[in-house]
Amino acid sequence: MTFTALANNIFDLSVNDYHRTDDVDFEIRNPYELKSIEYYLYLKNWIDTVQWHLEDIIRDPNIHPADALVLKRRIDKSNQDRTDLVELIDSYFLDRYRDADTLPQATINTESPAWAIDRLSILHLKIYHMRREVERDDASETHKEQAQQKLNVLLEQKTDLSTAIDQLIDDISRGEKVMKVYKQMKMYNDPSLNPVLYGKNN
Repeated sequence: MTFTALANNIFDLSVNDYHRTDDVDFEIRNPYELKSIEYYLYLKNWIDTVQWHLEDIIRDPNIHPADALVLKRRIDKSNQDRTDLVELIDSYFLDRYRDADTLPQATINTESPAWAIDRLSILHLKIYHMRREVERDDASETHKEQAQQKLNVLLEQKTDLSTAIDQLIDDISRGEKVMKVYKQMKMYNDPSLNPVLYGKNN
């Protein structure tokens, strides 16, 4: 089984598990062994799925400003959790292929495997929700047809992205790509780097 075949199965499971309750406060029930790559993939998609729905809720034009602020901070934390988890998944690949002999002509990819997997996880959510639009009983036929066209594109994108990720992982394993990971140096959450947090006024 390719890595993306594994990831796609887990992402489908996570998305479907969440939508059994469709509740952003429902406690995750990760079925995989703690600290396994399967565990982290499931957790990654669960975070993405909850955040997807938080982003929907915060766009309610009638939301109370105080509630919106609480949600905004929750989304900020979710983004940080998402970034931390992507870096953890990249660490898995770094460790797995640490003994690969890098070829002299090896090149660096524009993004790491885990950041591409991050896009694949989000794509599963787009597919799930676009499929729901296709199946809506209260929608017009025109709406359903347009949604189906978009769904077809998303499904093609999933196939292409999965292929590209597997090719990248294969290239890394053969030493044809250099895996180089830069930590996300987000400044706004760091009290030593954000002027608002450390009290500087300029």
